[in-house]
Amino acid sequence: MDTLFTIIAIIAILFGFVVFFGAPYVPSKRRELERALDELYPVGDADVLVDVGSGDGVVLREAAKRGVRRAVGYELNPIFVALSRLLSRKYKNVQVRLGNMWQMKLPDDTTVVYAFAVARDSRKLARKMQLEAKRLGRPLLLMTFGLPTLAGREPERRLGAHALYRFE
Repeated sequence: MDTLFTIIAIIAILFGFVVFFGAPYVPSKRRELERALDELYPVGDADVLVDVGSGDGVVLREAAKRGVRRAVGYELNPIFVALSRLLSRKYKNVQVRLGNMWQMKLPDDTTVVYAFAVARDSRKLARKMQLEAKRLGRPLLLMTFGLPTLAGREPERRLGAHALYRFE
């Protein structure tokens, strides 16, 4: 019984830690995600998609199914990292990394970043994207879910709860 309590406490602490530092885990609605990856910004073999807070990896797998060169997920919760790696094991172009995206550089070949974002992180996310676009010396696209505006910016396009932003 003590072991079960300890396991539950560890899981609760991990999920609480992640919510404190990032957005809460909200599973992506597959149909909306599929439409976004097909219509809002159709990803393909020229793309390297980075999912910030990749959770169980559904965005990574959907991007891999569409032939992206690479799909890279950053996740703070080690439970989700393990789950995502397990569920994505058949996709050779999917990588899941344990880490805080706020403290890391995007891969140099990133073309599009996907994020479920909350309003409190809007300015921070916009700043991070602008800095990364400047560092890379080329435009970066950001696809968000559930965030009506990003630090006062209007998106290039919208599709349902998804929005697409360009950072020069």
